[in-house]
Amino acid sequence: LLNRSSDLVDGQYADYFDYKTLTCLFCTLSIVCALKNIHFFYMLAHKIVRLFKTARMSVLALTYITFIGSMLIANDMALLTFLPLAYLVLSTTGKEKYMAFTFIMQNIAANLGGMLTPFGNPQNLYLYTKFNIHTGEFMSIMSVPFFVSILLITLCCLAFVKPEPLEIEEEKTECNLPRAVIYLVLFALSIIIVFRIIPYWIGLIVIPAVLLIMDRKALKSVDYPLLFTFVFFFIFSGNMARIADVRNLFSALLEKNTLLFSVISCQCISNVPSAILLSQFTGNYRELLLGVNIGGVGTLISSLASLITFREYVRYNPGKSGYYIGLFSAFNFAFLIVLTVLMLLI
Repeated sequence: LLNRSSDLVDGQYADYFDYKTLTCLFCTLSIVCALKNIHFFYMLAHKIVRLFKTARMSVLALTYITFIGSMLIANDMALLTFLPLAYLVLSTTGKEKYMAFTFIMQNIAANLGGMLTPFGNPQNLYLYTKFNIHTGEFMSIMSVPFFVSILLITLCCLAFVKPEPLEIEEEKTECNLPRAVIYLVLFALSIIIVFRIIPYWIGLIVIPAVLLIMDRKALKSVDYPLLFTFVFFFIFSGNMARIADVRNLFSALLEKNTLLFSVISCQCISNVPSAILLSQFTGNYRELLLGVNIGGVGTLISSLASLITFREYVRYNPGKSGYYIGLFSAFNFAFLIVLTVLMLLI
């Protein structure tokens, strides 16, 4: 058995892994957890939402906060941070009728808002590193669908939420300012690493060391299943790329239309696995990048963020999963079709 295992696992396995992607993702997630533990994002978002006095503007604010948050702290963390705030705002003001719509808009905003930055979505970080894409080129590729997404989200909020007056209850939330400053410095360090200004191993030493002293709970709260998802799909995609028939099939399909095939792939196996797998068979990173970002909307399994939103909605609204899935599918496939057709025509 030992000899058989050694035959199955050879020296090429070490080359499957993108160690910089794993390091950057770990560092970013750990710092976000530390900031979340001191209520930094919650306090900031609550102050912003209190500026608006109608249901329509509050839903827009909640959606925009999630949109911007996904650009800075990744889409899944943005949802875990801001979905509870949406529930709080809508439930305390008697506007539960907008709950499903708001969660869906936040979900779409999280998936599409993160597309503009290399660290906004996990698949972006991977492709940005693997293909060594220049930051300016990366943002240029994603700028059109990004701004179209903003327009579509805004129009939906204006069309489906009435300007009904509401009052948000005052809730006192304190934030440890010295810790916030230190964590923001660490967050800046992780961004610098993503942009290749300093070696990634520096962050792997400095950030965990600081958090071990200041907030060990943050290190325990990191989304390790997401990290292991990357590890397992690095292994899976590396092995698939070594099978000649698979390599020829995927290469042929991607050569015909990388954008469309990657969008379809996301609907079946989600966007992160699609990015890792398909990157083994094409060098057309522009269309692959567009496809795995646009493909984050659509089916419930097209993105981990969508499953997170569904879980949170059902937790707050038991017995309404069927209604949510129907509304979710209608809006998500509308966004998917518009963005895919637009990028195929450009």
